[in-house]
Amino acid sequence: MTNDRRVLVHQNKQALAGSVAARFLTNMVDVLQEQDEAHVVLTGGSVGIAVLAAINESAARDTIDWSRVNFWWGDERWLPRADPERNELQARAALLDHIDVPRANIHAFGASDDPAETGTDPLEAAAARYTAELLAHAPEGAQYPRLDVTFLGVGPDGHVASLFPHRAGIREREASVITVRDSPKPPADRLSLTRPVLNSSDRVWLVLAGSDKASALGLALAGASRDEVPAAGIKGRHRTMFFVDSDAAAQVPENLIAPA
Repeated sequence: MTNDRRVLVHQNKQALAGSVAARFLTNMVDVLQEQDEAHVVLTGGSVGIAVLAAINESAARDTIDWSRVNFWWGDERWLPRADPERNELQARAALLDHIDVPRANIHAFGASDDPAETGTDPLEAAAARYTAELLAHAPEGAQYPRLDVTFLGVGPDGHVASLFPHRAGIREREASVITVRDSPKPPADRLSLTRPVLNSSDRVWLVLAGSDKASALGLALAGASRDEVPAAGIKGRHRTMFFVDSDAAAQVPENLIAPA
């Protein structure tokens, strides 16, 4: 299958979330017909969580054998486990707590109040643990699982996961997981998958809404450098989809817009 980038424009955020949810459920049916298990990377943000809530509300939700789906995260805020700002907690409330997915299939990043390892930097230790967990679920010879769908949001500055413009993280080529300190977006400390992991996904789905995202999306699609606009450096192995609302699509070239 050849890789391509497509932009699907929806009337508003609600329509966007519902459409992505329906497409995801259909995709999971297809994936689980072809292989024993699936690996999905989740994102935070208001639109990413709205998609999870729409999946939960769908009549087709329970057509999926969730015991065969593994969930990972693209990044996480370094906060206490029960902090409502954690991507994990928001995803659990929106979807994961409502489906029959085994606890072992939910691969959450570490939290700032997890038991500390003596003599180690807690944030670095959490990055090492997530790296090891990815490796444990990887095919022989690989560093991370075969990812079927990776959800990503895009910030107004073009960042994805916690890979920010003009920071070393977007240029990382070796590590699977990085620590982020002094983030330009609070909280200051974070954990993030790297670009090689994100780009290893069969399908990357970038989901964004709002006029404040229009410039970043337009630049990403116009060929900006990944250092300037990290979203420009993200491309799935088979397909890269931008699911956007009409406000976010204001600067998208007409030739890239596909029927929703």
